[in-house]
Amino acid sequence: MNTSTTPRRPRLRWVRHPLVWTAVGVVVIYGLTGALLALGGIFGPICSSAAAVVSAVAAVLLYILIKRRLGGRSTPELAARGAARELFGGIGVGVAFIVTSVGIVALLGGLTFEWGDENPASVLLSVLSVSVGAAVVEEIVFRGLLLQSISLATGRWIALGITAALFGAAHLLNPGATWWSAFAIALEAGILLGAAFFWRRSLWFPIGLHFGWNAVQGLLGIPVSGLAEPGLLAGTAHGSVWLSGGQFGVEASVVPVAISAVLSALMIAAIVAADRRARATGKLTAPAVGARTS
Repeated sequence: MNTSTTPRRPRLRWVRHPLVWTAVGVVVIYGLTGALLALGGIFGPICSSAAAVVSAVAAVLLYILIKRRLGGRSTPELAARGAARELFGGIGVGVAFIVTSVGIVALLGGLTFEWGDENPASVLLSVLSVSVGAAVVEEIVFRGLLLQSISLATGRWIALGITAALFGAAHLLNPGATWWSAFAIALEAGILLGAAFFWRRSLWFPIGLHFGWNAVQGLLGIPVSGLAEPGLLAGTAHGSVWLSGGQFGVEASVVPVAISAVLSALMIAAIVAADRRARATGKLTAPAVGARTS
């Protein structure tokens, strides 16, 4: 009896390349979530809010599937253990950051507020759901896929700079955007959120930070990266665009840029200190990018 077997086809190792699974992930995640949001918008506000939440869940599941099946890597950055701590810690930092920034701008005369005319329940549903969708999808793409894959090729600090620039450039198409607003977003969001990921080694923390940041702006009636929607309050910009942020919103103000620079510096200092302790003790810190599974 012939016991020979047909040779197995060689595995397509090229799909394991970080640029491949990252490209697939970006296209699939943005394609599907964009379609969900467009479909939800057709059927009214309630469906639009539901679509934003569903898109967030879909982004997480697709990320895990693509990274594990195509990339052959684990996903400790989305571990359930400690997720609540990281998520709510991030929300706290995000809320504190934007409340402090808005407070300083308002005290300097750059913003005033009055009560909005919209139904509070409708505003809460819309703002919170949209903030969840935006925070999860953008963090999954930029800090989950791009930052990690680029860091494999260049190291984390170069990857941090590249993804920050990409994040700023991605906001150039938003209403009221300028080269300055894109630069501001790159610094105060791209660098800060990337540093937050490397510091906490968890996607839940920057997701929470991003959510808290966006939600507070939305509830205060301030444009979020140029996108203006009704809030519980109605914020009005005054005076210099450098102070108020103008049509783009407070994110284009020099105040949050300065505050975020301090926060980013503290996080980076914590990362460097952790690296030094690890070298001194001979204990490697947990990888920011999941280990290979095969």
